Amino acid sequence: MDAATDNATDPVARAADLLRDHRASIDRLDAILVYTLAERFKHTQSVGRLKARHDLPPSDPAREAQQIERLERLAREADLDPDFARKLLNFVIAEVIRHHETFQS
Repeated sequence: MDAATDNATDPVARAADLLRDHRASIDRLDAILVYTLAERFKHTQSVGRLKARHDLPPSDPAREAQQIERLERLAREADLDPDFARKLLNFVIAEVIRHHETFQS
């Protein structure tokens, strides 16, 4: 009997295999999140420099409200808690504004 056959009949071994698979997926998704956020911040930093060059305010409350509404809708479509999505975007927006303010100095 090989290891795969043993795991198919042993519920604890099968659970360990499933746990390992889920964790591998989580690790891949975490990497995607980090690289996606890095790409997003590259764009928002370009926006911040553009705003500074043209004396525009670092914050755009109307745009932020639209983005929060959009993200909440996307979260509902993805079966993700919209409140969590809003909190996450608010955190990201605060960091973006902080970056924009440094360009204004």
